[in-house]
Amino acid sequence: MAQELLTTFAAEIGEVALVPGTGGVFEIRIDDDVVWSRAERARFPEIKEVKQLVRDRLAPGRDLGHSDR
Repeated sequence: MAQELLTTFAAEIGEVALVPGTGGVFEIRIDDDVVWSRAERARFPEIKEVKQLVRDRLAPGRDLGHSDR
């Protein structure tokens, strides 16, 4: 998922950091804002969802091709 985001948003994302945790924590943050939380949604996201959420924050006018369908 990290590689997919870096590839899709090469111009917008400077880095992706993976922070080890315990208890099944899985969050996606942009700066200090939580974009996805497994604890809140009780599931892991599909890559399509993640790309749309990140796009909406970083490049709202951008077309994601098949990920927007």
